[in-house]
Amino acid sequence: MLILEKLLRSKVVVWTLLVVPGLWPLWPIFIREDASVTADPLKYVLHHLGFVACILLATVLSFSPLRVLWPKWGVVQALNRHRRLVGVAVFVYAALHLATHLVFEGGLELAAVPTTLKTAVGKPFQLTGLFAFTILLVLAATSSNAAIKLLGGKVWKNIHRIVYLAAGLAVYHQAAARKLFPMQVVWIFAPLVILEIARVWKQRRAKA
Repeated sequence: MLILEKLLRSKVVVWTLLVVPGLWPLWPIFIREDASVTADPLKYVLHHLGFVACILLATVLSFSPLRVLWPKWGVVQALNRHRRLVGVAVFVYAALHLATHLVFEGGLELAAVPTTLKTAVGKPFQLTGLFAFTILLVLAATSSNAAIKLLGGKVWKNIHRIVYLAAGLAVYHQAAARKLFPMQVVWIFAPLVILEIARVWKQRRAKA
């Protein structure tokens, strides 16, 4: 366990864990023949980026309940050191997911972007995806120490609590778009829900 703790305290290790999932599509597309992938590689990349964004979002949201439940556990302390980095990675993957969607729907022509976005407004699952991305954009833009100082700690915390709304929107977006099977959405976010329930229970018990 001490080895795991030391590894997770390393920024190099954490960066590797964040970057490798983004490079994974290169394997089935360019190295391994897979008809289900090579038939439409851009669509595969689109879905994969959204999948990784959801996993990282659920991961970073789990840091807080883990810290409450096991405050002295070295592994949890190591993970919380990288909360901001993982949070920004969620935004990056979401941005890449959106960019890939724009290319997938409208090609490389910038003139097609407004039309693609207008079309998205008429589709609930795409609209919720845009809302979730907007929230992540706001959170990423206010993640710096300068933003915390400018806004004030209390205001900053209140703003960043809307990340839970982004998570709810992401769940609907992925499930409704059928990019993931509903049970896969459950596998990603159910552990987070369980941890949050356990955190609330422990905090209420401590106040009793």
